[in-house]
Amino acid sequence: MTTSVVVTGLGVAAPNGLGTQDYWSATLGGKHGIGRVTRFDPTNYPARLAGEVPGFVPEEHLPSRLLPQTDRVTRLALVATDWALKDAGADPKDLPEFDMGVITASAAGGFEFGQGELQNLWSRGSQYVSAYQSFAWFYAVNSGQISIRNGMKGPAGVVVSEGAGGLDAVAQARRQIRKGTSLIVTGAVDASICPWGWVAQLATGKLSTRDEPTRAYLPFDREAHGYVPGEGGAILITEDAEAARTRGARVYGEIAGYGATIDPRPGIDREPGLRRAIQVALADAGVDTVDVDVVFADGAGDPAGDRVEAEAISDVFGDRGVPVTVPKTMTGRLYSGGAPLDLAAAFLSMRDGVIPPTVHIEPCTDYPLDLVLAEPRQAEVRTALVLARGSGGFNSAMVVRTTA
Repeated sequence: MTTSVVVTGLGVAAPNGLGTQDYWSATLGGKHGIGRVTRFDPTNYPARLAGEVPGFVPEEHLPSRLLPQTDRVTRLALVATDWALKDAGADPKDLPEFDMGVITASAAGGFEFGQGELQNLWSRGSQYVSAYQSFAWFYAVNSGQISIRNGMKGPAGVVVSEGAGGLDAVAQARRQIRKGTSLIVTGAVDASICPWGWVAQLATGKLSTRDEPTRAYLPFDREAHGYVPGEGGAILITEDAEAARTRGARVYGEIAGYGATIDPRPGIDREPGLRRAIQVALADAGVDTVDVDVVFADGAGDPAGDRVEAEAISDVFGDRGVPVTVPKTMTGRLYSGGAPLDLAAAFLSMRDGVIPPTVHIEPCTDYPLDLVLAEPRQAEVRTALVLARGSGGFNSAMVVRTTA
């Protein structure tokens, strides 16, 4: 019999809310977290908007000894992990250290750390030595700091598949739990709002250059013209369902199905892989399309990417066959942190019987989607599908459902 893997804790740091309850209240209220960059002066850059996590003071949450060793994204991840463990009612000191692990994702979070390291190296005349070493060390330290802080000596890893990485990390956590580990900290918190990271993102040509926050990131809108980057994400506590029941944990829901594909390289006459990823996830969960109550879309925010996703959803579910929402219109795209944040929203939707809205969108009529617009929609949500795509052709889909 296949082990059921459930989520028992959530820790959220998002541009429109710090902490799970703040984020969820803000999201249901349509609160926008996108604004002009404040972490550096963006005046001379063509893109000047981002979703920044507000009110985060690391000194209020972390020991002073950790601050010199960490950058903003690692601090956010450590605090989100603390919140998630508390939400799960899981004290690492009470659990076997080799029966707990950490599997997270990262896409852009190494830029700020790498920028600081290169500045230090440059001042020593060694700027050519360790750029790649800096990034490699960052990817390890982001999960390693969580492991060390909480005494977790079980499976560990960091998945790097850009925006799809958050779902891929949760899927890897599910695999490790099915192999026998009782508890895995997973999900992702990402951040790259620093000059070096900004230049790297601008080089893709996909950032929105509009200065009006409510009209800058418009997935599935006729005026879609790029995305607004953001920082933050969500950490999830995943557990073996039986172990969670034994310790009396509250369960948000089950990680029921997962599928991942890679798009063909440009110029190949084959369809994109997102539709297939959805089908694999549904089959893995053993659910039919009629069982899915909502789709949390990836929301690329550019016409080509939006069309691919809209066609994949309508091909699988039929035209306007399922409610679709993009709550990241309030936060921007959080790279590997975006999909875990959508997972958190999906579990909260199931808990509260409500689908969060997609804000500030005037839907393109070419896309046959039933978008949940402007206001939350009351609905019984028992099964949700979360989609994520990453630069380089990564596609991931995850089905989550209630256990009641």
